[in-house]
Amino acid sequence: MLSPDSALDRLDSALAAARAAGADAADAIYVGDGSTSVSVRLGKLEDIGRSEGEEVGIRVFVGQRSASVSSSDLSVAALTIAAQRAVDMARLAPEDRWAGLAPEDRLLRGPAPDIDADDGGDPSAEHLRDIAMAAEDAARAIPGVTNSEGGGAAAGRAVSALATSTGFRGGKRSTSYMTSASVLAGEGSDMQRDYAWHSARHNADLEGPETIGTRAGRRAVERLRPVKLETAALPIVFDPRISGSIVGHLIGAITGSAITRGTSFLKDALGTQIFDSSITIIDDPLRHRGLRSRSFDGEGLPVARTALIQDGILTGWLLDSASARQLGLQPTGHAARGTSGPPGAGATNLHLEPGTETPEALMAGIKRGFYVTELIGMGVNGLTGDYSRGASGFLIEDGELTVAVAEVTIAGNLKDMFKALVPANDLSFRHATNVPTLRIDGMTIAGA
Repeated sequence: MLSPDSALDRLDSALAAARAAGADAADAIYVGDGSTSVSVRLGKLEDIGRSEGEEVGIRVFVGQRSASVSSSDLSVAALTIAAQRAVDMARLAPEDRWAGLAPEDRLLRGPAPDIDADDGGDPSAEHLRDIAMAAEDAARAIPGVTNSEGGGAAAGRAVSALATSTGFRGGKRSTSYMTSASVLAGEGSDMQRDYAWHSARHNADLEGPETIGTRAGRRAVERLRPVKLETAALPIVFDPRISGSIVGHLIGAITGSAITRGTSFLKDALGTQIFDSSITIIDDPLRHRGLRSRSFDGEGLPVARTALIQDGILTGWLLDSASARQLGLQPTGHAARGTSGPPGAGATNLHLEPGTETPEALMAGIKRGFYVTELIGMGVNGLTGDYSRGASGFLIEDGELTVAVAEVTIAGNLKDMFKALVPANDLSFRHATNVPTLRIDGMTIAGA
């Protein structure tokens, strides 16, 4: 794996080759990563894996025509050939008046902000094995757990770099760590599976394996002897481990590509109130040690903490340069890309700011409702906002969680769900998207 400086030198060579071949403009991206993963099952080592990869992506422009190529051969000779091929391809491509590099006057200049994404660690496979064993042992120690799908631990390092013919050069290093456990409880026809996991940029921020394993075991046991619910309109409460999916549907609806194609149920909602006035949703690419933190976007533009929803109002779209041009707007620093094509747009570290009530208080007034801990399938229509997903969780009776529930479908429309959404005060920063417990009234449960 190259260092950021060495990667930028290779990218400079690729850009020089593209210009020499006749490109009017070009950018190049390097991605290199390596990771070790270990899995155990029933107290025995099951698998050790090591993966490593490096790739450079080159995008060139000849007038308003563009093409992209990628290469896993990082030699200067190979990148020169790849750049020449990209130029040849671009000359044959259709014109696209919206395509192009990010505006030069908006590029990040000067030092990139520090996001503290690399702790310098590189744990051994033996250490990861011990972590995975400890997580599974803790899960299997919970009374009622009868089998295991395994424990796992992984650690990785990555380097990325971006250079453009307009003068941007930037790179970063990052580390990542993950621990997980998945077990089964019960016997015969009444067996239930559940899991727990945690990931972090710094090993010091990772939860202990015993905590993760214990959580997985308890969750599996709690799901035993589930019941089905009758079809009814009931209040729904989303557990924090899956409530982030609601915000994920928002992000999919406000990206530039969805707006320019007219395929978003929110295409006419800019500047309007789509949530209750108490709701604010933040995108923060500069959060230290965040799982999606970055110092610049996929086109070399500066990034900043942004309120996507402020007091319930949709403040703007997530735009790369191409979608911004098409909409007559400016790019927002949300461009994201890989090595094989042009940028798109996406969010980074998201969170929905917490409410004022505890989860218990949020449920206190519910005589009969459904607490969702798992969602199944992807029955969401991005054009209409219609929402229908399989779910499991627990019945809420008189404000308390009672019996487990399985094999039901919850349905509604995202516009109505957004307006009815009420957050609890239990926000914690554990994932890339962090959302507290959510209550949404007015949804329908389709059961037995």
